[in-house]
Amino acid sequence: MATTAAREDRIELRATREEKRLLATAAAYERLDVTSFIMRTVLPAAREVVDRAERIVLTERDTARILELLENPPRPTPALMAAARRRAARM
Repeated sequence: MATTAAREDRIELRATREEKRLLATAAAYERLDVTSFIMRTVLPAAREVVDRAERIVLTERDTARILELLENPPRPTPALMAAARRRAARM
């Protein structure tokens, strides 16, 4: 994975002697330094975790309901109107 930005931040990682040896061996087999090996391996997993946590998956029923509300929004409630007035007054 090529990157144009220089890696300047540091992350400390504690490992057993055996874990460190295993990482170094695996990196050597891939002709990478340990940092590049770890980053290449871990970043895709981190992206997937973040993506899964930040994505909302809707059922077909939920999707239809949201589309219906977007096309035909309900009238604002008194509480919403009061909140809008308070916000406008602060600005």
